[in-house]
Amino acid sequence: MRLLLAFALALLPGLARAQEAPFPSRPITLLVGFAPGGGTDILARLIAPKLSEEFGQPVAVENRTGGGGTIAVVAAIRARPDGHTVTLGTLSNNVQVPLAMRSPPFDPQRDVTPLVQVASVPLVMVVPETSPARSVAEFVALAKAQPGALNHASNGVGTTQHMAAALFMLGTGTQLTHVPYRGSGPATIDLTAGVVNVNFDTLSTVLPHIRQNRLRALAVTTRARSDQLPEVPTMIEAGLAEYDIDLWYTLFGPAGLPEGAAQRWAQAVNAAFADPAFRARLVESGFGPAGGSPGQAATVLNADIARYREVIRRADIRLE
Repeated sequence: MRLLLAFALALLPGLARAQEAPFPSRPITLLVGFAPGGGTDILARLIAPKLSEEFGQPVAVENRTGGGGTIAVVAAIRARPDGHTVTLGTLSNNVQVPLAMRSPPFDPQRDVTPLVQVASVPLVMVVPETSPARSVAEFVALAKAQPGALNHASNGVGTTQHMAAALFMLGTGTQLTHVPYRGSGPATIDLTAGVVNVNFDTLSTVLPHIRQNRLRALAVTTRARSDQLPEVPTMIEAGLAEYDIDLWYTLFGPAGLPEGAAQRWAQAVNAAFADPAFRARLVESGFGPAGGSPGQAATVLNADIARYREVIRRADIRLE
């Protein structure tokens, strides 16, 4: 009798899972690792209403800042693996920051389920409109004239902005002082006010400030110029050979997420991008819509983990 009871109790979790409604069956939480006003937050709030339409369930954006964006990733991977809590992760907080940490709070491959790449953006080297530097060469001259006196902002130690600045310093022989923030929103406020001298931030974050003549764009970090800033040269054109960085945004769930839920997320994002008006809105905001499959998102993730292990070693970026 006891054996039969134990066997029945062991079956209960499996039976409960079998009786669960297919995903999605309740409201969805979309976690963002950075403060409001930055590129990740902007993209999440652009896409959440569209995903809500596709899913027939509310999609709430929730900011969980800190740890270079890793706090949101940790919250997502600790959530119930059913697809109702995910994070809009980035190259920064899903790859670069954990790789730079001595004791990372998660494994960037083992602990997540890639769902679908949402978008990518170039970074833009920007200075306050009051800066005397009107080109990369002029900024380099200023920095070399006073080593360490000029500073650069970032979204935190080990983030894409930090690494972009580190690679800039390696390529130009300059020395800038790092000032980390909890996200692009507060960093941009201080940059426009002249509290910091330069940042390498996402096009989506800085584009409105460039258009309002509050920030000056010196270069974009991708191999090709941006359609939104066609007059701004690339870093390679400015003399930094092989300088090529873009920042992707990908939806991630916890490890062990059922394949059906992962595929449903990919279907919803791809369906959203099938709307020409919505795609145009993303492009106007500075994003390059992506889409695709969970497998394609995993391929990009794995390739960048291999790439940035080497970048971190070269730039000697370490997080305690």
